Amino acid sequence: MTDPAHALDPDLVLQAYAAGIFPMAERRDDPEVFWVDPRRRGVLPLEGFHLSRSLARRLRRTPHEMRINTAFAEVMQACAARDETWINPPIFEVFQVLQAHGHAHSLEIWQEDALVGGVYGLAIGGLFCGESMFSRRTDASKMALAYLVDRLRLGGFSLFDTQFLTDHLASLGAVEVARSEYHRRLRAATSQEASFQAPPLARADQLLQRMTQTS
Repeated sequence: MTDPAHALDPDLVLQAYAAGIFPMAERRDDPEVFWVDPRRRGVLPLEGFHLSRSLARRLRRTPHEMRINTAFAEVMQACAARDETWINPPIFEVFQVLQAHGHAHSLEIWQEDALVGGVYGLAIGGLFCGESMFSRRTDASKMALAYLVDRLRLGGFSLFDTQFLTDHLASLGAVEVARSEYHRRLRAATSQEASFQAPPLARADQLLQRMTQTS
């Protein structure tokens, strides 16, 4: 349980993301957060996702099911279950509130009723802020991102913010943009209407057909 003195206000968090700022903690047990507006911002162009042959093969041949918002807390816990994490109790708890009010979402990969990979984030208008992802089986996080990009396209989103650019994200098509460019795109995205919930759940064959058509 978070000390009330260190609790994050959900409305403040939404306002911060809409202004291009997000919270992080130095470590898991740090009760404090700091606010970040990176000079260079990672974004994943929704029409620029790189579906490799190996990932397409994994999606096609690996029995799995994609679900949304069925294990949000578990996804966050899995994302934080590493030696170093910026997800502390105040961040964990405020995102549970945001998810309960329809602002935060998880996309999960299941195999035989086991949660094997996933990603979670925050949606504001046509903006989706990807917070973190995890993988317990080979390529499970990549599979989750492929489904997420497809879902954001179908739902009318225009900006997928990854916060920072990692080698893993770059291999999937993510790029860096300057702060000023990000804020320009942010203003446009948050003024749009989009829905994470509305698109029907996709099967692997549907996902691969759409990805192939847009690649």
